[in-house]
Amino acid sequence: MADSVIYTRTGDKGMTGLLDGTRVKKNCLRVEAYGTVDELNSLLGFAKHYVDSRPLFDKIEIVQKELFWVAAELADPSGTVFETRLTEEMITRFEGWIDEIIQTINPEPHFIVPGTSKASGMLHVARTVTRRTERIIISLAEKEDVNLLVLKYINRLSDVLYIFARQQEERQEIIKVAD
Repeated sequence: MADSVIYTRTGDKGMTGLLDGTRVKKNCLRVEAYGTVDELNSLLGFAKHYVDSRPLFDKIEIVQKELFWVAAELADPSGTVFETRLTEEMITRFEGWIDEIIQTINPEPHFIVPGTSKASGMLHVARTVTRRTERIIISLAEKEDVNLLVLKYINRLSDVLYIFARQQEERQEIIKVAD
């Protein structure tokens, strides 16, 4: 019988391997951090199918691909296996996306009730998972070295997702008014 590539049995006792070969408990902060990034990535994969804009869909896909890099960076505590691909330009790009969208929505600050549409609801859930990811990474950084760009990327991503959701909410409001 051929060996399965799906199961290895190496995690059956609650341990897992990091990219550099280190074995850790599956509930350690580092695994929690990259596992939550994976959760966020999956959620964005779901959310993008509800947005009503191809450019927004494409932006979410860019983020999804980059989240693999974030997870890999977190899964390589020694920094010897995965060479970082995160850059300050990605943070600047996020800020550009925010600035671009802010010009198209109502800038008045007010409380937003998540879920005016499926798209905005899903993006708000993704934003809250991003905030949880950020809290976990901060806890990890208090105990171990974490690339500051990982934290900056995740922090700015929550802002981006908020703006994406706001845009979808306003577009939904425009549709309601037109009906």
